[in-house]
Amino acid sequence: MSEDQIRVSLQQEEGFRFSVEFGGGGLDPLHTDLPEPTGTGAGPDPEHLLLASLANCLSASLLFALRANRNEGVAGLRAEVSAKPARNAEGRLRIPQVFVEIQLPGSNDDFQNLDRVLAKFEDFCTVTQSVRNGIDVELTVRDADQRVLLGDKSFEAGS
Repeated sequence: MSEDQIRVSLQQEEGFRFSVEFGGGGLDPLHTDLPEPTGTGAGPDPEHLLLASLANCLSASLLFALRANRNEGVAGLRAEVSAKPARNAEGRLRIPQVFVEIQLPGSNDDFQNLDRVLAKFEDFCTVTQSVRNGIDVELTVRDADQRVLLGDKSFEAGS
């Protein structure tokens, strides 16, 4: 993974359906939506994307570590991820815990240096380690005239 800035843009299409564009990657947009009754369920919701990101990052990290330890022919790795949202003290839904299970496409004896791989691969998963350590999210909300409505207004003259 590059250390360059990562950019993702969202554009509301209708209701709670958004088009998600991934900057600089030449990828087709992803369409997200909230489940019914709030949205129409026409795409994955943010909670599903979070879980997919965690499982994808862990799986890719494990696959990379396996291949770096002379397990080049690994194919067919699978992951299942689940979570049960719960309400916090304020009554807001949160995801307090995520369960990820990765299934290797073979038995223990089929892999070289598996103990070393399993001891280290999680440390290299950017998404999982970022979530575990808590991500500092700085939010700014602007109106159509680019006035800051929420966030750091210290740089704006006359606001």
